[in-house]
Amino acid sequence: MKPSPLLLLASLAWASCGFAQQSPPQPQSAQAWQQSQNSDAARTYTYQRFTLVGKFLTPPHDPAANRPALAVDCIPGSSSHHPKGKFLAANLLVGSGLKIVYVEPEEVRGTSYYPKVAVRYNADGTKDKEDKWSVGADKISAAIPKDALKEFLRAHRVAINLDDDQGSQVAMQFDLPDATLVAHSCNVNGH
Repeated sequence: MKPSPLLLLASLAWASCGFAQQSPPQPQSAQAWQQSQNSDAARTYTYQRFTLVGKFLTPPHDPAANRPALAVDCIPGSSSHHPKGKFLAANLLVGSGLKIVYVEPEEVRGTSYYPKVAVRYNADGTKDKEDKWSVGADKISAAIPKDALKEFLRAHRVAINLDDDQGSQVAMQFDLPDATLVAHSCNVNGH
């Protein structure tokens, strides 16, 4: 007995309806600033952390370094004495040992040198700027100066280059979504 073409066509149509209903999850179209509530080590105050994950264009030698991130800490206006919020710190989290350069202070009092990280960065493809940022106590992060942060918050794309502790260049990129909430909450005039 031959199956009728109509029966085959109906069974194929029924099967395709079952597959059409199960669509794969769609990837997010753009990254967003992630918010978290934290408190200081002594638990005397709470603060808001805004984190944006970037990507390595040239990764560090350390395979444990997953993805770079920008982290901005502030006390929002509702929780601080400043009605517009209070900026605490901004950090570049690399996750791998950074090359430390020692910078002589402008006024020498003894034999003090400051540990810094030599950084080259640009916002939206402008001319590279070079600066020396303070290194984190963990030596895998660097403090972003407030002026550089303001420039980053106005940009759509930021490229940052520095050297890891082996002397290899590390290049990273951040695609910045709307930073109005970060700028407002931290009272950082980014726009």
